[in-house]
Order: sequence, then C-alpha cells, then structure tokens
Amino acid sequence: MGRGDFNKVPCPLAAQMVQGAEWNRVYAEPTIPATFKDPLAVLNDVFGYAAFRGEQEDVVRHVTEGGDAVVLFPTGAGKSLCYQIPALCRRGVGIVVSPLIALMRDQVEALRQAGVQAAALNSSLSREESYQVRRDLMDGKLDLLYVAPERVATAGFQNLIADADIALFAIDEAHCVSQWGHDFRPEYRDLNQLAELFPGIPRVALTATADAVTRADIIERLGLGEARVFATSFDRPNISYTIVERDNARQQLLACLARHKGESGIVYCLSRAKVEDTAEWLDGQGIRALPYHAGLDAGVRSANQDAFLKEDGLCLVATVAFGMGIDKPDVRYIAHLDIPSSVEAYYQETGRAGRDGLPSEAWMSYGMADVVQRRRMIQEGNAPDTVKRVELGKLNALLGICETVDCRRKAILAHFGEAHPGHCGNCDTCLSPVESFDGTEAAIKAMAAVYRTGQMFGAGHIVDVLTGKVTEKVKRFGHDNQPVFGAGKDMDAKTWQSVLRQLTAAGLIAIDHNAHGALTLSEDARAVFRKERTVTLRRDRPRKTTKQLRAQKATGDLAPADEALFQALRAERSRLAREQGIPPYMVFADTTLRAMATQRPGNSAEFLALSGVGQAKLEHYGAAFLGVLASHG
Repeated sequence: MGRGDFNKVPCPLAAQMVQGAEWNRVYAEPTIPATFKDPLAVLNDVFGYAAFRGEQEDVVRHVTEGGDAVVLFPTGAGKSLCYQIPALCRRGVGIVVSPLIALMRDQVEALRQAGVQAAALNSSLSREESYQVRRDLMDGKLDLLYVAPERVATAGFQNLIADADIALFAIDEAHCVSQWGHDFRPEYRDLNQLAELFPGIPRVALTATADAVTRADIIERLGLGEARVFATSFDRPNISYTIVERDNARQQLLACLARHKGESGIVYCLSRAKVEDTAEWLDGQGIRALPYHAGLDAGVRSANQDAFLKEDGLCLVATVAFGMGIDKPDVRYIAHLDIPSSVEAYYQETGRAGRDGLPSEAWMSYGMADVVQRRRMIQEGNAPDTVKRVELGKLNALLGICETVDCRRKAILAHFGEAHPGHCGNCDTCLSPVESFDGTEAAIKAMAAVYRTGQMFGAGHIVDVLTGKVTEKVKRFGHDNQPVFGAGKDMDAKTWQSVLRQLTAAGLIAIDHNAHGALTLSEDARAVFRKERTVTLRRDRPRKTTKQLRAQKATGDLAPADEALFQALRAERSRLAREQGIPPYMVFADTTLRAMATQRPGNSAEFLALSGVGQAKLEHYGAAFLGVLASHG
C-alpha cells in the first residue's frame, strides 16, 4: 500500500472489513489508527502543556485523522501546534510552506529545542547543508521540513518528495495566496497543485489575518472547498489599543516607550528614511534602537533582526518589511508612527505584541497627511482598478476605527465579522470615553468650504479658509471674499482638521489624488446639506502632558520577592541562550519563568509539571534553573 493510500484510509484493517454504507460511516467518523501517536501525549511530552487551548484539539485531531483544514486563529492562539502535533502523530514528515527564511530558521530552532527533528530547505544553506537535509528527508529522519512556496512549486522539489513518506502539508500565512490580502505572494497560488499531485495527504492552511473576502479567496485558490474551517475569536484581550491624533509625534512616542523601559518592542514607520531617523533619535534619547528595512545591507539587516530576537529591551524601528511570522513572544509594545494600509495590516502588525498572553500595548499616532499619502500610494500603484477599490475600502475602514467614538476592540473585531459588546476596558476609548456632539452644522460649514473653493485644495487650505486665516494662497485665489471665509472661527484649526478627518472617514469627503490630494464632496454630502442626515462627531481629547502620558503604565502583578526571582531566572535564561546563540525565548517563555518564580518547583518532577516544560527541556535546562530556584529559597 502506498503512502497516499495509507492516508486515505483512517483505519486500514477496519476498512477491509466494511462495505457500502458501513464504509461511508468509517470515512465520516475516522478514528486514529493505533500506529499513530496520541495528540495529547505529544502536547505534554514534547511541548510541556497539559491541555489544548480553545479549538486547538479539534483541529489537531481532525488533521491527524487525515482531514483537510482551514485554520483562522489570531496570533498567539497556537496555530503552529495545529500542524506540528499532527505531523508528529502521523507517519512521515510534515511539509510546511513558510514565506520567510527568518521564520523558518526560528521555528526550526524552537522545535529542535523541544527535541523535534526539524529542518529547513532554503537558499541560505550551503551545498553541503542542503545535501544533508535532502538525505535526512529521504532516510525518514525528519519530523518537519520547512520550505518556501517558490520551492514547493518546482518540479525538482516535487520529484524529491514523490517517494517520501509525507504526513501532511501545512500552508502557513495562507492569506498570502489572496490578491485581497495585505501580503499577497503570487507563488502561493501554485500550491493548489498539491491536492492533485499528492492525493490523500491532508492539507492545512493557516492565517491570523483574513476578512471574509480574503477567507473565501484562500479556500478557492487552494482548492480547499471540502476542508473543515476552524475559526476562533480574533480578540486579543491582553493587548491594549491606543490611537492618538498626531501632535508632536516624537514626544508622544517617547511617552509611550517610557511605559515600557527594559522591554522589547517594534516601532513601525512608512518610509526607510523615517526608520533610520527615528532609530537614531531614540538612541539619542537613551533607548537602544536599531533600524530595519529592505534597503539596508543584508548583513546589517540580519544582524539587527538577530539582536532584536536575542536581546532583552531592544526597540526595533522598521518598515512593514519586518515582522511577518516573527515568533518572539515577549514583544511588549507595537507603535505606529504612520497609519498602516488596512485593518488587516494593523491587526497583524499589532498582533506581534503579547504572543505569550501577557499585557502588551498597541499604540498609534496618525493625521490627515497619513491618509493622503496612503491613498496616493494606492492610486499610483500598478494594481488593477478592482484591487485598488478594495484597498481604498480597507484604508477607509481603518480610518473609521481611528475616528470611532466607540470601543476600539469592538470596531476592529467588527471588521472581521465578529460581534463584540464593547466596553472592553482595555482601549483608550473605554478607559477615557470620547465626548461626541451633533456635528451637522460643522459638517455643512466644512463641506461648503470645500465646495466654494472649487474642490481643488487640500485640508490645510480649507482650514485656513474656515478659520479666516489670510494667507498668500487665500488672497491669490480670492477665497477671503467667499461667504465661508471665517465661518468657522468658533473652533480652532486642530478641531477643524479633526472634523475633516472624520468626514473623510464617514465617506462624505473624498481625496482626489490626481489633483495632489484635493478634497472633494461625495454624493452622500447632498443629504447633509439638505438636513436629511445628521452627523455625529467626536470631540478630540485635551492634549495630555508628557508627564501624564508616561504615568499610564500599570504596575506589575508579581510580588517583590517573586519579581526578584523572575529577574534572576531571566538572567540565567539569557546566559544559556548566549552560549547557544539562540533567542532567550527559545529556552523558556516569560510565562514559564513567571510560573517558576511563583510556584518555585524544588525537584525535577515539579519542574516538569510547569506549563511549557517538556522532556527535552527538562533534560537540557532543568538543573540550571533548579539551581537558581534553590539559591533563592
């Protein structure tokens, strides 16, 4: 019986004994063959966890039994275990399609630390290393093999694995297959060949970020129409969301980072130049920061990424070229100095914080200039008009979240089709509710100013007209003679900027990028002018002082003695990691160190009982950490 035939039959011996309807019953209700390992035993022995979380167990058992699956779990919900454990339970090697060499390297090393035979086959390997991986594959020595989508699609790789014992195919970061996704990779579309070339081998596609359109595209493009879809809540309750109107962005950022002294985090900027300037400035402020963007020398870029992964308390300033699939669990903050391209991009980027479930912060500053720049990038891109319309819609959805008076978490989850009651208690609009007011008259004034000036000017000029500011441009175009000139003197310029942003988010004002960002009126504006539609606006909060902003950090939840032990354990973890040249979190996550500090195991059995400690890690590290615990007894 071939490998493909083996996977088609859930229980080979039983399958020979049934006919007709009974045969269908066996297929509909598969059981794990006795030759397969038990998923719960693998979870405990290899990864050190006593129980699955959420829907993990349903996914794992379904794939172990030979079923195809589409897994839509948020970052930090344990997607990787949904294919790693089935690969260890089933006979053969799990082939994992991964989009980035850095991600492959991290996951392979983390698995090896847990005693799993894992490898990656990519362009970073020497000829000798590549040969050894291929040899190990053919000799059946690998549990998991990570490869890039471009390699999987080649005839050479398909011939290589044709005679291998394959447990499953896992397609990680599956949103890359969709032209509607924010990280579209055309090579992912060739992965639909796997079902035809390797019939009977289970396939599992996984992503943390996909709206309804992208989800449907993933299923269609990968030929997973018969797969079982597993979706859980996209809520990340440990992440606090804060979005502020830009007002001296660097000082606002500094106040945010002051709440995270000694903690790791990422600051995202839109341009390479801004990345480098911001990193240099933060260094000058006493915050160790390194830049990361695609324009850096490859060696420098790699060294900076390694430093971020291996050092505690480092700030990486990056473009969105950094981060997809980064497994560092103790990122305590994500800061955006520029608005991302979509809600999906924002969700995935902020999701890189707090993968370990501990409290973390997602902070962003934004202004109308961001929106204008993002829209111009979309309009001037090479994508088809249909794709541009979708991208503009996604950007508008994110602007709506920025301008909402409601719970941020509720607005974010609504975009992914998930209902949330609001009042989460862990976002800025819940912790400090935003005042709203009937802004119909203000909207009429603002839109009248746009109309009376010919729908040819940007927000700054419109604000000058509304506030009665006599500038050279106002005089040159005679706008000081318009009835709308000075009609908005009752509000200051910052408030009018906010009004224009909110009207743009509401779809009443559009931005004409062919006319250098000129504001124009949409058809929906007519109803407001006719008083057939009211407009509710948010009243921006008074600006907080830097001292007030820095004071917002919550106090730690460890007792002083436990905190001291936790820091000693972290120091020991760093020492062991440096000796091996690996990131500290690959030794143990912060959550495991916290458990050590509070539970204080005194022997190997108690140490093994800690969440996150498997047999291999007990053997490698048990004595060292038990020694630290004993010295603090």
